[in-house]
Amino acid sequence: MNNVFNKLTNSLSEEFKKFELDEAIQLSLSKIAGYDLQINNLVKYNKSDYFDKLQENIIKIINLSNIFLPVEKNDIGFINLILNHTYLMKNITNTQSDFENKQNSKIIFDYGGPNIGKPLHVGHMRTLNIGRSLYNIHSFIGNEVVSDIHLGDWGMPIAQIITYLEKEDMQLQSLDSNHLEIIYPKASEEYKQNEDFKTRAQEINKLLNNNDKQILNMWKFIKDISIQSLKENFEKLGHSFDYWLGESDVNNLIPEMIDELLKDEKIIYDDGALISAEDTDPKILITKSDGSYLYITTDLATILFRQKNIGYDKAFYIVDNRQSLHFKQLFSSIKFFEFNNLEHKHISYGTLNDSDGNPFKTRDGGTKPLSELFEETYKYIKKINTALDDSIISQLTNSVLTYSDLITNRKTDYKFDLEKFTNVNGKTGIYVQYSQVRAKKLLDNIENKNNELNNLTLNDVDKELLSKLYLFSYFLEQSALLNEPHHLANYLYEISNLFNQFYESEKILEIDNSDRQSSKIYVTNLFLTTSQNVMWCLGMTPVSKM
Repeated sequence: MNNVFNKLTNSLSEEFKKFELDEAIQLSLSKIAGYDLQINNLVKYNKSDYFDKLQENIIKIINLSNIFLPVEKNDIGFINLILNHTYLMKNITNTQSDFENKQNSKIIFDYGGPNIGKPLHVGHMRTLNIGRSLYNIHSFIGNEVVSDIHLGDWGMPIAQIITYLEKEDMQLQSLDSNHLEIIYPKASEEYKQNEDFKTRAQEINKLLNNNDKQILNMWKFIKDISIQSLKENFEKLGHSFDYWLGESDVNNLIPEMIDELLKDEKIIYDDGALISAEDTDPKILITKSDGSYLYITTDLATILFRQKNIGYDKAFYIVDNRQSLHFKQLFSSIKFFEFNNLEHKHISYGTLNDSDGNPFKTRDGGTKPLSELFEETYKYIKKINTALDDSIISQLTNSVLTYSDLITNRKTDYKFDLEKFTNVNGKTGIYVQYSQVRAKKLLDNIENKNNELNNLTLNDVDKELLSKLYLFSYFLEQSALLNEPHHLANYLYEISNLFNQFYESEKILEIDNSDRQSSKIYVTNLFLTTSQNVMWCLGMTPVSKM
């Protein structure tokens, strides 16, 4: 939470300790109309001998803090709180400096995960949006953050592409990313249906694993083309990564890792395959009987690589729900193999479907490229907003693709409905962009932007918006603790909606009373700062006009 609130909750926790009570004090949103927050920790002690004294001390600390309007004792112990706007106005800015934190962690965000040779498809959208948002949120609250795209750049998919090039007698030098996008599904299909093709692909895969010079040169050429294409797509979609590492970067660590685990009897042979000696059901397979590696093999080697070359306290894997068993086995193996005792989390998510609830497909039944969804959204917005220039339409397109994704609880599936998600009046990326543009335009039209605010003069509409703005830290904390961006995404809609009510309730430029106008300008400025910082946390770029 904001340091203003943290200081108070820490003091209250210390007060409980004086009565030998271990309580982590939590400020919760109040469910009672007219109140902003509540503290429920006292309720369970209301039958105790020390209840009156404890409550008295707690209320004294709350009242001395000035964060809330004065609180009175009650028999139950529920403490309902109303924010003290006059005090908070001088102590909360909703800028990053409010969240300076000395107890920060270094977190690796493992997300993206495209395969080279294949286009980005709509299935990548959620890992990209959720990953970028959590990266930004944790950066905003003071953690050291690192992102790694974790490319699928080795093994059988590459062998299949090379086998297809060989079969069709295609010249490597004439290839570009568009060719690869066509070749990959054809090669994959050929592998399933043609026994000779399959045998040759397996041979090439062995040559690749044995570092055959000719095959390695072909692999590098394919990888370079793919990465260039991925970077161009990511730039258009507003994504970037600190590390562009893949499976190939850890392959050289695997033989020694296997030898060490065998020597320590952490893995054992089972019909030629290697399995973990850990007592699990099902057993954890580490290598196949032909010696080939699995995802868990390279993921374990990646842990060793990151420990040595990057260093971290936590690693978050933003991968869909269907991989939950894989990560359960991976995290269990990290501990059993005694690699480290650091924190590893699977940040899982549901699927993105079309407006009918079916998996996104192209007209010919293939997987829909993400660039195609971008273009469809871009054209739809341009048709409605013909006067806007292309760069703003691109930013609005990314806002729609990002916000519609993040407003949904990441654990659930959702339908992408283009008409619904581009509506200027709904819970959409367009609506929240429009609100901050409106605030910006209003401030641009005010001649004296630095009106000195002597007395905060507010009506009920102003108070409701201001209270919600002061709770930015609450929703930020929810998103960071639970790694769920939808708390902030919903908060952005709420403050945007309240700002529009605030804007329409009174013509600010026509207010004669200087304190009244200054108060309105202050609230508008705080809304603009807050909404733009929430957008940044979500991975959205505020547009300059609409």
